[in-house]
Amino acid sequence: MRIDFLTLFPEMCRTVMDESIIGRAQKRGAVEIYCHQIRDYANNKHNRVDDPPFGGGMGMLLRAEPLALCMDDLINRLGKKPYFIYMSPLGSILTQEKAKMLSQKENIALLCGHYEGIDERIIETYIDEQISIGDYVLTGGELPALVLADAVCRMLPGVLSDNVCFEEESHYNGLLEYPQYTRPAVFREKKVPDVLLSGHHANIRQWRRRQSLHRTAKYRPDLIEKAKQAGILTEEDLAYLSQIADSPEEK
Repeated sequence: MRIDFLTLFPEMCRTVMDESIIGRAQKRGAVEIYCHQIRDYANNKHNRVDDPPFGGGMGMLLRAEPLALCMDDLINRLGKKPYFIYMSPLGSILTQEKAKMLSQKENIALLCGHYEGIDERIIETYIDEQISIGDYVLTGGELPALVLADAVCRMLPGVLSDNVCFEEESHYNGLLEYPQYTRPAVFREKKVPDVLLSGHHANIRQWRRRQSLHRTAKYRPDLIEKAKQAGILTEEDLAYLSQIADSPEEK
């Protein structure tokens, strides 16, 4: 998969993407990441890319011309249009399901806005989808784009050591992840649950599933309802949820 960042701060994006797991994945060829400086397409003496909005108002907007030239150049280099995503508070909220869907695409290009946003004509002409990482506003689109890219990259083949690394995590299967422990077995008088030390894999799987259900019901009951509607809960799952709902400890 190839991911392109269209940004005023390419070094910021490269610094994050070249580190740790994603950096090693690039070296192995599991993902390709490129960063493009929008200012290179400004076509004016001072490389200016912004102007005040027509009609007045606070702040500045990224102009249509440098954005269009940057995106056209990328299309010409690739020989086809990538899936253009604009990181915007107007967009749909990024979810694990959305990240899974995007990980199936051959090439996504992330447009990082700045100032008060971008000229609407760019959205109308080029953008395939607008995505937000939450109901709040940041100073630029780089951090949201990096969040999206990280969420997508880690599900690509060859990025993590095994698919299990993400398939059992929170949200991947619609539930929150079970608690985990490592050495020492006793820390400040708190013991690791005996079942995890038993070596009995079936019992461990059952314990983890029930802990996942318990946590989700406690902290995100909305996800339980979604899981029921999606039909991903077994009869055993539903029986356990009914059991803990009737428990005095849960009242």
